[in-house]
Amino acid sequence: MEWIAAVQQAITYIEEHLMEEINYEDVAKHVGISGYEFHRAFSFLTGITANAYIRNRRLSLAGREIVETSVKITDIAVKYGYETPESFTKAFTRFHGIAPKFARKKSAKLVLFNPLIIKITVEGGKSMDYRIVKTKEQKFIALARSFKNEIINDGDNHDIPGFWEECHNNNLIEPVRSLRPEGKRDLYGLCSPAKEGADTFEYGIGVLIDKDTQKFDSGEMEKAGYSIWDVKPGTYVVFDCIGEDGGCIGDTWSKFYKEFLPQMGYVPEAETDYEVYLEKGRKGLFCELWIPVRKK
Repeated sequence: MEWIAAVQQAITYIEEHLMEEINYEDVAKHVGISGYEFHRAFSFLTGITANAYIRNRRLSLAGREIVETSVKITDIAVKYGYETPESFTKAFTRFHGIAPKFARKKSAKLVLFNPLIIKITVEGGKSMDYRIVKTKEQKFIALARSFKNEIINDGDNHDIPGFWEECHNNNLIEPVRSLRPEGKRDLYGLCSPAKEGADTFEYGIGVLIDKDTQKFDSGEMEKAGYSIWDVKPGTYVVFDCIGEDGGCIGDTWSKFYKEFLPQMGYVPEAETDYEVYLEKGRKGLFCELWIPVRKK
């Protein structure tokens, strides 16, 4: 249950420092977790990113203060971390549905966003299929790009799907996919492990390099923008992501944190995780999700 406890500790810390300049990286340092892993765990356990949680709590409290006091709205804006009245009005209106100046009217309805409490509900009769796989050292050739940690599980962000679309539209995947024989042209969505102090992670699209992969000039491939991605030997828990779009990947990550980790005696390992898009997958299977883990 360590992740549950860590996220609850993080929420407590946020509440105690809500009026200070904090973001998810500050909270991650407090609970002793890398910013990348904390952001991912927090968002999948709570359904909201840590930064969005901080923002929503402040706007909820700001709304309450506007209603219950006669403090100037400009002063309230500064108190809750907004540099200008305009930026506060924009955020407040998006959150509450009305502008701050109208919030003091008797008929005004505001949004209440209370502190979160993390709970695990055990439900019977539902299965979560998985398998544990031990892998040897692996190599991939991929087209990789850096992305901000903040985009993880952000439903409004489409940077990674956009990266896939860009690669397909510009035929950027075929040069590496064609290195594999037909029937073994599975594509991998590779996600780099957490790096201490980094606010970005690497995501790559590529193929496995093994005995079936055609030989290629690595220098020429690097000039074209591709790189070799090395993955150490490890233990992976593998889940089938069933669905019609990438939303099922987020659902599976959520189950990993909420159901698998609390019960199975594993913890996440700081190594590459990846999605496998099978060339010959079964009906309904969007991809396989491979997550590196180790026994406690």
